Amino acid sequence: MTAHIGKPLDRVDGPLKVTGQAQYAGEFAVPGLTYGVAVNSTLAKGRILALDVDAAKAVPGVVDVLSHLNRPRMAAYDESYTDMDSADGAPFRPLFNDRVLYSGQPLALVVAETFEAARYAATLVGVRYAQEPHQTDIHRQAPHDAPAELPKPRGDADEAFARAAVKVEAAYSSPVEHHNPMEPHASTVVYQPDGGLTIYDKTQSAVNTLEFVSHIFGLADGDARVLSPFVGGAFGSGLRPQYQVVLAVMAALHLKRSVRVTLTRQQMFTFGHRPQTLQRLKLGADQKGHLEAVIHEVLGETSRFEDFTEHVAEWSGALYHCDNVRLAYQLAALDVYTPLDMRAPGAVLGIYALECALDELAVATGVDPVQLRIDNFSPVNQNEGKPYSSKQLLACYQQGAERFGWSQRNPQPRSMREGHQLIGWGMASGAWEAMLMPASAKATLAIDGSLVVASATADIGTGTYTVMTQIAGETLGLPMDKVTFKLGDTSLPKAPLEGGSFTVSSVGTAVQQACQALIKTLLETAQKDDDSPLAGATPDDVECVDGCLRLKADPARSLTFTDIVRQSGSPSLEAQADAKPEAERDKYATGSHAAVFVEVKVDEALGTVQVSRVVSAIAAGRVVNPKTAENQILGGVVWGIGMALQEETQLDHHLGRFMNHSLAEYHIPVQADIQDLQVIFVEEHDRIVNPLGSKGVGEIGIVGVAAAIANAVYHATGKRVRDLPITLDKLL
Repeated sequence: MTAHIGKPLDRVDGPLKVTGQAQYAGEFAVPGLTYGVAVNSTLAKGRILALDVDAAKAVPGVVDVLSHLNRPRMAAYDESYTDMDSADGAPFRPLFNDRVLYSGQPLALVVAETFEAARYAATLVGVRYAQEPHQTDIHRQAPHDAPAELPKPRGDADEAFARAAVKVEAAYSSPVEHHNPMEPHASTVVYQPDGGLTIYDKTQSAVNTLEFVSHIFGLADGDARVLSPFVGGAFGSGLRPQYQVVLAVMAALHLKRSVRVTLTRQQMFTFGHRPQTLQRLKLGADQKGHLEAVIHEVLGETSRFEDFTEHVAEWSGALYHCDNVRLAYQLAALDVYTPLDMRAPGAVLGIYALECALDELAVATGVDPVQLRIDNFSPVNQNEGKPYSSKQLLACYQQGAERFGWSQRNPQPRSMREGHQLIGWGMASGAWEAMLMPASAKATLAIDGSLVVASATADIGTGTYTVMTQIAGETLGLPMDKVTFKLGDTSLPKAPLEGGSFTVSSVGTAVQQACQALIKTLLETAQKDDDSPLAGATPDDVECVDGCLRLKADPARSLTFTDIVRQSGSPSLEAQADAKPEAERDKYATGSHAAVFVEVKVDEALGTVQVSRVVSAIAAGRVVNPKTAENQILGGVVWGIGMALQEETQLDHHLGRFMNHSLAEYHIPVQADIQDLQVIFVEEHDRIVNPLGSKGVGEIGIVGVAAAIANAVYHATGKRVRDLPITLDKLL
C-alpha cells in the first residue's frame, strides 16, 4: 500500500507558484477587458445628495460611471437571503441606494478601457452629501445583547466569586485588526456572447460567491460559473463575497462587457475586520489555584445593519474545570462595516483574556502557571456536558515545557536578565473547535491509470491541493504524480467554505469516501468477467497497490486499473461521495489544543520587546502533512506576535475613518522580528472526530500566542499590560 498520509511532502502546486504560472483572480487575460475602480465615501454616515460624474466621463477611455442611479436591478435590500458566512441582519450591497453607512463605502464605479484611466477618473467623481451624526467609539455606544446563544450559567458564579479565597478581576481589550493578505481582493468577470458570466474571484468559497451574486442579480442556474484556482492568502477576508465581485458582475451585466475590479491596498481596509473587544474576567479560586468561579463578560463591536457575533466567552466555560460559570456577550452597533471572521475568530480574543487572567491567578496563588493549568484540566466540555473525543492538552504542557526548558524559570518578575535586557518567560493554552461539515467529492480514474479527484473547495495557501492529493493517492495506492486534485470551481461537487480548520476533515473525508466508492466500482466492474481473478471478493478483501486491485490474502490475484477501465468499455470510471458527520460525533465535544511557551527580551531603557523564542506544542489529531501543517502553525505564531506587539487599526472617531489604512502604517511583523520558532505535534488518536482522525491546524496556531507573550512581558518587567497591542509607550 502506498503511504502518503503523515508524510512531509512538498506542495504539488509549488512549482506553478514559484514559476509564476499560477493565475490569481486579477490576472486572467480577457480580450476586450475593461477595468473598474470604486469611488469610496469620505464620511461615516449620511446620504448622497448628488454625484458629479461629468469630469470622470470626459477622461479618454472611460466607458461609464455606475452608481445607485443607473445600476442594473438588484434584489431588495431587506430580502432574507444571506451568504454562507453572513451575520444576522441585512448583508451590505454596494450602490444599492443613496444611504452612506460607513466611511469607505463604495458609492460609484468608474469603468474604463485601462486601469490607469479608471483610477484617475475615479478621483474626479464629485459627491455632495447630507452628513448625519455618526458613532464609531465602542466606549460611547450603548450595548445590546448579542443574538448568539451562550451556554447557560452553571452553579452560582457571583456567589462563588464573592466567597473565593483568591480573587482576580481584570479588564482586557483588543483593537480592530485588518487581514492584509498578500493578494488584494479582485474579480474578473468574463461576459460570454450568450450573456453568461465566467467569474474569477478572490474567495474562500466559489460556491458562496456564485449563490450570493446569483441571488442579488436574479441569475438562473447555468448563467454564471465561479472559479478560484489560486488564492494568495485570505485569513477569513474571503469567506464572504466582498463588494468588488458585486461591482464587477454589476458592471458586466450593465455594459455587456468583461470587467475586472481590483481593490487597492487602501481599499482593503473598507470591508470587514477583526472586531474591537472589551472584556472583563473574574476568577475565584482556592489557595491552591483550583477554579471555583469564572465570570467572563464581553463587549464586541458590530455594524448598524448586521449583528456580527463570535465565540469569545464560551472558551472560559470549556477549557478548564469549574462548576460556577457565568458568560455574557453584548454588542455595540457602530457606523462601521460589519466585522468579519479573522484567523481563529473569537477564540484568539477570548482565550487571550482568559489566559492572561489565569497568569494573574498563578501570581496571586504562587502556583506555577503550567501547574495551575494542569490542576484545572478538564476532560469534559462542561458547556456541553460532553467528554472530549480526545484532548491531549496535558501532553502539550509536558512536551512543550520540556522542549522550552520551563523548569529553569525563576518565577520572580524582573529576576532574569541579559545585560540591559530583561528576560521574560510566559505561557498559555490554546484551543479551537474540530468541526466537520457536509462536503462532496468526485473521483475519476482514466484508462491510463491516472486519477482526477475534484471538489469545489478552495486553497488559500494552506496546502489543500497537496493534502487532498495525499489522501486520494494513499486510498487508491497511487504515487502522487498519478493524482490530480481540482478545486475552486462551481462546476465541481459542492464543498463548504474553506475556513475554521475544517477543510481537511470535511473535504478530505469526502475525497477518501469517493476513492473508496471508486474501489467498489472497480471491483464490481472486474467481477463482470466470470474468469476474473477477483471473483467473489468483497471490498474488504481487496487492496490497491501500485495501480493494481489485488486480493489481500493472495496478492498474485490482481488486475491493473488500466485493464479494469478498458474492460468497462469506457475511457474512465468514476464515483462520487457526499460525506457528512456521523451521529456518534454528537456524543462528544471535539477540539484541538495547544500549549505555547514564549521568551521575550525587553530593553529596560527603551521598552522595546523582542520575542526571542517560541515553542508551540499542538494536539490536532492526525496530521496529514507535517510540512504544510508546521507551516500553518508557524504562520499563526508570527501573526500572534503581530497581534501582541504591533497590529492595530486606528480610528479617528471625529471622522469615523480608519487612519492607518496602508501597509506602511499598519504594522505587522517582518523577518527581523522573527527569531527561534519551534513546533511540536503531539501524537493524538481520535476515531470519533472523522474517518481521517484529522482536526485541522489553520486556526490553532495563533490561539494563545498573544497571551503567552503578554504573560512573558509581565514576567520580564513586572508590569501587566492588558490592552493590546503591547507597545513601548505602554511599557514605559
